[in-house]
Amino acid sequence: MIRVALADDQPVVRMGLRVLIDREDDLELVGEADDGRSALELVRRTHPDVLLLDIRMPGMDGLAALREITADPTLAGTRVVMVTTCESDQYVFEALQAGASGFVLKDAEPTELLRAVRVVAAGEALLSPSVTRRVVSLFGRHLAGGTPPAPGLDALTDREREMLGWVATGRSNEEIAKELFLSPATVRTHISRAMGKLGARDRAQLVVFAVRAGLVLPEE
Repeated sequence: MIRVALADDQPVVRMGLRVLIDREDDLELVGEADDGRSALELVRRTHPDVLLLDIRMPGMDGLAALREITADPTLAGTRVVMVTTCESDQYVFEALQAGASGFVLKDAEPTELLRAVRVVAAGEALLSPSVTRRVVSLFGRHLAGGTPPAPGLDALTDREREMLGWVATGRSNEEIAKELFLSPATVRTHISRAMGKLGARDRAQLVVFAVRAGLVLPEE
């Protein structure tokens, strides 16, 4: 059973998400919040597997709440999916830096939102290639020149560094394996080892590390 919490300042949105989650046999709604501060309190009280978190809320917004959650080691088991009305590049990158595991638009199909919950609960990241490419294009050069790379980068093998660059394209393990003529299991192993050496929460954080270190593939 995947335990889910949700935070949104719009009652209608919360109602829709509640109904959607309640219909699924493998999902359990453990609580709701209407702003960032109450979302933080909710997560600390219930320790959900996944938090659906609105970005724009009064008082403490979603980004501030996200930073509090990811900075608390007792909440390491909670993955956060940001729910927003637009794929703003600035919001996406700030949320990635703060530890978000993915993004879902409010007008997305119900099946897409449910998939997001299940994907991040399994430890994966929900980042479309288009979103990832925009983040790399807009912020990669700036970060590579002005932000130190993640500790542990020197411990990566050449293959693991290569995988980090492929992760930053937004491709899945299967897609990377096809490009490199490897098995998905081999790709998964290299990426898992890289995550362990870098202390990354998930693939979304690996994208940030790759951008900081300049380990991004040339644009297609």
